[in-house]
Amino acid sequence: MNVRIGFGYDVHPLVEGRELWLGGVKINHHKGCLGHSDADVLIHAICDALLGAANLRDIGHHFPNTNPKYQGADSKMLLAEVINLLHQNNYLVGNIDSTLSIEAPKINPRIIEMQKVLAPILKISEDSISIKATTNEKLGYVGNEQGVNAYAVALIYKKG
Repeated sequence: MNVRIGFGYDVHPLVEGRELWLGGVKINHHKGCLGHSDADVLIHAICDALLGAANLRDIGHHFPNTNPKYQGADSKMLLAEVINLLHQNNYLVGNIDSTLSIEAPKINPRIIEMQKVLAPILKISEDSISIKATTNEKLGYVGNEQGVNAYAVALIYKKG
């Protein structure tokens, strides 16, 4: 069996007046991520991990922020397109392990909901998606609530 691992990372500034989307779930908060799409930092890190595992470049290559088509795009749609690319290259997703680093709001109460949203898109079970959340202990741009970042590792394997 051909098994591959990919790593993804993403970061976005937090600003007033934007919705906060994490893991495909809208989170009630006074700040949201700034970006060309809906700026779902967790989904973007997962996309990069999957693309990297399959050696298919990165999210910016496939969905450039210079393309008006992706202005305000729902990142769940981007993830679905990444899964289609993987399937076209005969890969399936094994599992995802990810970490969100955000000072506020608390993410742990929403993790199960994120798993439920992401599982059908990734075509894997909810228990194959690990989402962890941490703060930055008030240090740096994350600790000062100026930004959020996410890390993801993906395991994929060849069909058949």
